[in-house]
Amino acid sequence: MARVESSRGKVGRPSLPQIIRASLWLSFFGIILLSWAMLYMMAIDMDLDLIGRPGPMAQAMSDMDPRMPMSMPMAEFGPLFAMWAVMMAAMMLPTMVPTLTTYEQLMISADGTRAGWLGVLLGYFVVWVAFAAVIAGVQLALLFGGVINMLGIGVKWFSVVLLIAVGAFQFTKAKETCHGVCHAPMTYFLGQWRTGFGGGLRMGLGLGAFCVGCCWGYMALGFVGGTMSLLWMGLATLLMILEKLPDIGHYVIRPTGAVLIAAGVALAII
Repeated sequence: MARVESSRGKVGRPSLPQIIRASLWLSFFGIILLSWAMLYMMAIDMDLDLIGRPGPMAQAMSDMDPRMPMSMPMAEFGPLFAMWAVMMAAMMLPTMVPTLTTYEQLMISADGTRAGWLGVLLGYFVVWVAFAAVIAGVQLALLFGGVINMLGIGVKWFSVVLLIAVGAFQFTKAKETCHGVCHAPMTYFLGQWRTGFGGGLRMGLGLGAFCVGCCWGYMALGFVGGTMSLLWMGLATLLMILEKLPDIGHYVIRPTGAVLIAAGVALAII
């Protein structure tokens, strides 16, 4: 009887590949949680509530001139880039779960490896960090041009144009093409398959580029309600996740576009 129990214990013990897989996935979700915690702390430090409404300190900061001769992190590229990079991790990594799960399915049938899995993840994130640098530069240009304030909230006409433009983009061929890749990563993998870490990195870069093409508008909408609004970040993340779900992804895009256009029109009328 003792021998039988010992054998069962060995059978039930996780293998090394299972331990590695569990560790990587736990680390992946840990990074996401840490990123959201960092964003929460940033918002609190800036005297913003959970939906981005400013307190007295934040209100005073929003009215500051970025050209004033004093240190203002929200008017400097380095802090802005760091803020957007953390946002990319918090908002975009959750949307990558279906892609990474799809790659795991190919680890058995197409000689995929855990190194390749890491390569896909790294390539995807590199592209979004590059986008973080671009949008941080855009934010600085808008700030010094008087289009947005220090909290990243745009003037009314800019918010109206942005809402309508992002909503209209949901109906374009570019959105359809980019979303098709993000929504069905298996098709992309089968057409662009490369093995090993380098192959995964290359595929991750390609997937990241299509994802930026698909979701840039949701990121830009931060300039409507404030780039440090946790409400905007949560809603944008939810919409991007919904767009990538196999069963409903295609049915979310155009209704979302219609809602954004309607919001833009309503804001123009108010």
